Amino acid sequence: MNDLQSYFENNTGRLIHKWHHYFEIYDRHFARYRGRSPRVLEIGVAQGGSLQMWRDYFGPGTRIFGVDINPACKSLAAEGTEIFIGDQSDRAFLRRVGEAVGSIDILIDDGGHRMEQLRATFDELFHRVDAEGVYLAEDLHTCYWEEFGGGYREPDSFIEFSKSLVDKLNAWHSRDRRLQVDDFTRNVHSMHYYDSILVIEKRPIGKPQHSKTGTATVPEWIPAPPTRGWRRWFG
Repeated sequence: MNDLQSYFENNTGRLIHKWHHYFEIYDRHFARYRGRSPRVLEIGVAQGGSLQMWRDYFGPGTRIFGVDINPACKSLAAEGTEIFIGDQSDRAFLRRVGEAVGSIDILIDDGGHRMEQLRATFDELFHRVDAEGVYLAEDLHTCYWEEFGGGYREPDSFIEFSKSLVDKLNAWHSRDRRLQVDDFTRNVHSMHYYDSILVIEKRPIGKPQHSKTGTATVPEWIPAPPTRGWRRWFG
């Protein structure tokens, strides 16, 4: 049990509602920010319990920003915690939030979980995540629920959209002009899929390089080309 799960299990403060397997994922990707006063934006304030949990976990100096559609959540603002009230699917609102917050170390999308909300948040705020920051979208099981605009292989599902990001991550190696290296390719180090969660870790990335060391002692075997236009992977 990590410190986040321990906090949750012993919580007597504001209400927190989490799937139990999330705590391992949070700790795996957020631990490096402990004691470093990160700037954390969480979409979906609800009862405010998770805002308290993040402050306890990350320590003094942490700046917490919460977004919720419920005006009553404004009352949960405190020193070092700012609350924005608005609709997550309103892109103009999200842009205003981004301008007010500035650089974000950790973005947690735990909002309405509808497909248009997930996509709007990614489109409008992902670029606000720091060059070595973390984006985490949770409760993505709604991507398979029709009432949230999802469904298995539903084209508008956020999961289906995220699959195209996997291609962008690997675009350095594409020989198809339809897939080009772009800002996502140059600024994302890794994507991590878990049950109901997608984590994207950013880091400036240059074109991958490869080389050989040591002495070859086994004759190289090259199979016959299986199809026209086949090339050896190493060029």
